[in-house]
Amino acid sequence: MFVAEKWVDGVVSVERHSERVLVLKMVLGDCLLNGFTVYAPHSGKPDEENESFGDDVFHLVSCIPQNEMVVFAGDMNGHIGSSNVGYDGTHGGFGYGSRNTNGSRILEFADGLNLVICNTLFTKQEAKLVTYVAGPVKSTVDYIMVRQEDKAKLRNVNVISSEECVPTHKLLVMDMWFKATKSLHRKFEPRVRVWKLKEEKTCEEYRCIVGDRVEEAKWKGLGVNDHWQQMKGIMMETAQDICRMTNVHADTRKHGGGMRTSQKQLGKRR
Repeated sequence: MFVAEKWVDGVVSVERHSERVLVLKMVLGDCLLNGFTVYAPHSGKPDEENESFGDDVFHLVSCIPQNEMVVFAGDMNGHIGSSNVGYDGTHGGFGYGSRNTNGSRILEFADGLNLVICNTLFTKQEAKLVTYVAGPVKSTVDYIMVRQEDKAKLRNVNVISSEECVPTHKLLVMDMWFKATKSLHRKFEPRVRVWKLKEEKTCEEYRCIVGDRVEEAKWKGLGVNDHWQQMKGIMMETAQDICRMTNVHADTRKHGGGMRTSQKQLGKRR
């Protein structure tokens, strides 16, 4: 899950509940937002696994206080179809294809949590509805949901058909409106100069060292979260060793230059 740099200070927590569920809590504008990114079991998995996943995420979402916002997004591996019969409060009526068993589970899940499936709220051409393309097979399996009371904040939901975020899946984008809050001047904090990895030589050195450290690390017996934390630590430590950290003078020059450019552009517009 990625967050724009200007919103980093608003991040409250990031929790990995399993290999299929990640939850980000952050202050955004005038609200406290809980962002869920999920990957549901596919239709070939046993019913018990699908039901266990559904129960787990249902519990997580239901525990979020009503005065906080929920954005639930990910690959739900189901087809809710174009018809909203039986679920007109959850399904906006502008879906794609036919509903299958997993699609019915998705609709029941959303209905039980008072969520609306944002993909279905706007009239779109087929290319702007399809999120999964594998040869001749086209379908919608990726969804974004919010609580009914936050539906008024939505401005648009779109599939960027020219962008393949992962193999066979298209990028799904939602535009929302938030009340802006005045940002305070942020105290300088050194950062890893990750842009150095764009240099071929630096990138190759980074890959080699990460590979060596992964082989030397002890992985046996680690759970999902510990495995992730150790891998994250190796990657961050290596980046810091190879790329080094920014200093206050360089960072000030970098941001100061950006401000001067903006002022010049503003002057031209005037």
